[in-house]
Amino acid sequence: MIRDMLAWREDARHFDFQGHQIAYWVGGSGKPLLLVHGFPTCAWDWTPIWRQLEAGHRLIACDMLGFGLSSKPRSGYSIHRQADLQEALLGHLGIKEFDALVHDYGVSVGQELLARQLGGESAAGLNQCIFLNGGIFPDQHRPRPIQKLGISPLGFLVGLLMSRKSFGTSFSEVFGPYTQPSEAELDIFWEFIAHNRGNRITHKLLHYIGDRVTHKTRWEAALVNAQEKIGLINGALDPVSGKHAYDRWREVLPAARHHLIATVGHYPQVEAPAEVGSKVLEWLARGVTPAA
Repeated sequence: MIRDMLAWREDARHFDFQGHQIAYWVGGSGKPLLLVHGFPTCAWDWTPIWRQLEAGHRLIACDMLGFGLSSKPRSGYSIHRQADLQEALLGHLGIKEFDALVHDYGVSVGQELLARQLGGESAAGLNQCIFLNGGIFPDQHRPRPIQKLGISPLGFLVGLLMSRKSFGTSFSEVFGPYTQPSEAELDIFWEFIAHNRGNRITHKLLHYIGDRVTHKTRWEAALVNAQEKIGLINGALDPVSGKHAYDRWREVLPAARHHLIATVGHYPQVEAPAEVGSKVLEWLARGVTPAA
């Protein structure tokens, strides 16, 4: 695994986004598939399903601003800016038509791209968008104690108090009981989070929680209007956005695809990579579902 991580680092490419260096990866061939990672991790999250997906798709993934190996400025974090980043990356690579697979923090980026498409603003080439666990519906999001602290006036304490040990404890709590990350896996997650003192800006990245509330109407309307081309793969045992969020998806978006994995938590692509990869490939091959 350590060798794989070193190879991942070596494979990173970089481009400039508004004066900041962004690390990104590409692989495979076929129709482009944009992978958008979650909080507080990075594009490394996609490695368990990378080879499975790249057999028939051109994969594109970056570490968003403030995450992983990308630049970590002191301010300027918002979902809208991260969506701008994804569009800039696609433009840098000359990609106009693409599907997307989004997780956690990335689900809000995906929703904003769909909203831009709906409003005729940009992202015209976005076709299917597949969601993994995340705060798609703000009223169904159950933040962890560290997130609640992070968005409080004392949020700066999160970065000051976070260590490898405390991170490992809190991070493991969002995984299923039978799919817990190993200490070696936690070491790697932490290394990317702490790269260039990234753990010190954790509270600033939590700006997305407020963004979700502010843009709730816009982002949920985008989903309702895109039901024929969206789907949710959900880990039921996730305490943050598990089966309760899946049930809301089915209620609000009856024509959208859905798939529940009963035995895993918040990181289904890490906890059940074969099942997630298979379902993603199945949906992408099937194409857009005719409107009901």
